[in-house]
Amino acid sequence: MEFGAVLQTNPPASRTVYLAKLAEQYGFEYVWTFDSHLLWEEPYVIYSAILAETNRVIVGPMVTNPATRDWTVTASVFATLNEMYGNRTIIGIGRGDSAVRVTNGKPTTLAELRESIHVIRELANSRSVEYKGATLQFPWSKGSQTEVWVAAYGPLALKLTGEVGDGFILQLADLDIAEWMIKTVRDAAEKAGRDPMSVKFCVAAPMYIGDDWDHMRSQTRWFGGMVGNHVADIVAKYGTEGAVPKALTDYIKAREGYDYNSHGKAGNDHVDFVPDEIVDRFCVLGSAQDHIAKLEALKELGVDQFSGYLQHDNKEETLRVYGETVMPAIRERITAKS
Repeated sequence: MEFGAVLQTNPPASRTVYLAKLAEQYGFEYVWTFDSHLLWEEPYVIYSAILAETNRVIVGPMVTNPATRDWTVTASVFATLNEMYGNRTIIGIGRGDSAVRVTNGKPTTLAELRESIHVIRELANSRSVEYKGATLQFPWSKGSQTEVWVAAYGPLALKLTGEVGDGFILQLADLDIAEWMIKTVRDAAEKAGRDPMSVKFCVAAPMYIGDDWDHMRSQTRWFGGMVGNHVADIVAKYGTEGAVPKALTDYIKAREGYDYNSHGKAGNDHVDFVPDEIVDRFCVLGSAQDHIAKLEALKELGVDQFSGYLQHDNKEETLRVYGETVMPAIRERITAKS
């Protein structure tokens, strides 16, 4: 199992770079950031600084979208970063949430998402692609390699992920939901003629090392609100019965709107509808041993990467305990089983 840290690009940018460097020092393989250019600082600029001051970590957005960024520009950014720093980039992409909704926009269609994945991946991997009636290729790009991982929740988005994604990003750490979604993606990959094991799986959720459960929950309850935005869309389309697990739909019944200016912030004052049980199920909280136990369970389900959100008041200590205790324990147990 690999590990990533998910950062928010709040100013000063130097602190984002510092946390990325700290994550690498403690052994994390990935550094992801939010991508909402109005709510936080522009991440694509910060990636260059992170890559310049690190040696190993792979960086990218969790997640970008096809609506707020021109697809060819996105591809050019990552192909350029690869030329400058070696192939150390990854692209997480979805239909769009905070980046589009903060301007009263809407997520893109799945058809647009599918096409954007193809265009971005081909160009960012130094290949040619047909786009808007033209054959495009970066003449300056040679040997660039970037994977495109898809963030999804609903049945049709999961199907698309299995059909075209290099990886799947599941933004919650609930074991029952993860099992259902991984199976759904793998089934779709197999039906599309792909090797279902070729699709990599990343679970992303807040990680907090501590022993004060009330405090940890207060610092991470925002995550249930963020996930609730996507769940609300799914419920609006599919209802509360059918393919979507009830564990994912029941808790949003008390949801009343959402303020994107508080998106991803600890102490968010409009996520009281998220019960403690959901916080505990969606996040990875508690002692090092609590984290190890849950991560082992996720690994057993087929999760290849766990990436922890650090939008709370215990960033450095959580990174330290992961680097010194949690990640070594997981890696040792995986090695022992192999």
